[in-house]
Amino acid sequence: MKICIIGTGYVGLVAGACLADMGNTVICTDNNFDKINKLQNGIIPIFEPGLEEIIKNNVKENRLTFTSNIAEAIKTSKVCFICVATPQDNNGLCNLDMVFDVVNEIASNLNEYKVIVNKSTVPVGTAEKITRIIKNITDIPFDVVSNPEFLKQGAAINDFLSPDRVIIGSDSDKASQIMKEIYSSYFKTADRMIFMDVKSAEMTKYAANAFLATKISFINEISNLCEKVGANIEKVRTGIAADLRIGNKFLFPGIGYGGSCFPKDINALINMANQYNTDGSLFEAVKKINENQRKLFFEKILNFYNGNIENKTFAIWGLSFKPRTNDMREAPSVDIINLLLSHGAKVKAYDPKAAENAKKIFKDNIVYSSSAYNALENSDALILLTEWNEFRHLDIEKFKSLVKDLTIFDGRNQYNAVKLKESGINYINFGA
Repeated sequence: MKICIIGTGYVGLVAGACLADMGNTVICTDNNFDKINKLQNGIIPIFEPGLEEIIKNNVKENRLTFTSNIAEAIKTSKVCFICVATPQDNNGLCNLDMVFDVVNEIASNLNEYKVIVNKSTVPVGTAEKITRIIKNITDIPFDVVSNPEFLKQGAAINDFLSPDRVIIGSDSDKASQIMKEIYSSYFKTADRMIFMDVKSAEMTKYAANAFLATKISFINEISNLCEKVGANIEKVRTGIAADLRIGNKFLFPGIGYGGSCFPKDINALINMANQYNTDGSLFEAVKKINENQRKLFFEKILNFYNGNIENKTFAIWGLSFKPRTNDMREAPSVDIINLLLSHGAKVKAYDPKAAENAKKIFKDNIVYSSSAYNALENSDALILLTEWNEFRHLDIEKFKSLVKDLTIFDGRNQYNAVKLKESGINYINFGA
């Protein structure tokens, strides 16, 4: 199958590389000439485990190419995937400018029947708007399909190559068959393609992310209540996670969710509820709880020092919004560090992959350490914000030799509280 991927961001690169890896001929295109030039020279602009290898392998086999000639990519492909960003505007609404720019580009270069697949997260009804735009420009037949992505950063390659489900929103049997042909090779033992109408597919993306965000805010609300009543959140979490109807995924207390998807999609549902005059109070509560978790965590730090952290030096472990990515979008670390700096504290930060992106945010207002334990040197306390694997096993004796106040503020409830306290370390976390 000849496929073009329009947009070489996170979703576009992963989709393009994985589709090529299944034997398709894939052209990835973008109007960012610098990004395309880097990709043509083997420079991958994002970190995602396994992505660089799979891109280079498929480029070598001539199944994957990169070009800034969007028109040519469209004309030579049977299926066009739209994979551009849909950021929030100043009012919290989903900005579709880039999507519609691509749609106009496709319409202007439509030379034969094509399937236009939208993987960008968009409000319900966007496919109808795309269809109207194209029909106003050309009479050449086409179909619009909604194929939302459910990739977890840090595990995106496996998610794409071995998906638990693929959602296909289509009102055309012809387009559905083409999409089935593209994805059939991913399901050797079971068919987990779910076909539905386009609007339902568009809503499914929002519903999935909102449910996961709700689980995170729920366990955080329970965690805060545990602190007040004297219960232990880890024991409570274990107890409820054993219920198969609940499960243990996305059920970890801490400083909350971040990234490019959950915050944006919760806001989109809030706006959608307002637009259609329905009750969106659950989504509003999820958002509020998540925002409060960062403030509550900072208050724990401030309270430990009796309200004064001026000239205190804090070692920060973890800057990205989650492990196995360099993505800083909506990362809790940004809020926490800004609060520390605003109260006169100093910050020495370490992250295995996100330092370069962090420099774009914090400039030279913080120190970027070369290793986790280098960040601890001459620091007053450690603040854990991202649960990278390399942080899981703390060298207690080394920690005690480097950190002045022998204190850990754990924003991810990662460490064994009893063990640390028995070692003479002050340990402040959530829900206990």
